[in-house]
Amino acid sequence: MLQQTLLPLFERDLNKLKQEIAAYTNETDLWKIQDGILNSAGNLSLHLVGNLKHFVGKVLGNIPYERQRDKEFSDKDVSKEQLLQSIEETKEAVMSTLPKLNDDTIKSIYPINVFGYEMTTESFLIHLYGHLDYHLGQINYHRRLLNK
Repeated sequence: MLQQTLLPLFERDLNKLKQEIAAYTNETDLWKIQDGILNSAGNLSLHLVGNLKHFVGKVLGNIPYERQRDKEFSDKDVSKEQLLQSIEETKEAVMSTLPKLNDDTIKSIYPINVFGYEMTTESFLIHLYGHLDYHLGQINYHRRLLNK
């Protein structure tokens, strides 16, 4: 089952996200933007939390959550501890939702048309995992760039 494949990957990479955020020694660096970098690590973390809590937790797991996507990119007044807590809550939402999905749900069309065309839940979950890793890599690069 896809869930059994994705579950440990989401868990591993959400833990990596927590490690990356925790590795910022100067909390203000979480919100810095360097030349050529459009989003801070803090905002990318908020974006990943919002994305996964909404598309996995709320839509698939019926977990109460109201996404405020604009704030994911505009908020700067979030502490490192709050970010870490949000990532942990997101991990819990993903880890509790994925095992509950049956094969019929995985093979069915995802309930929201996100990109202007239908996708199966399976395809969308793979997309969400790739999205997590894409931004995780950006955060890693951002942290290393600031710690030269």
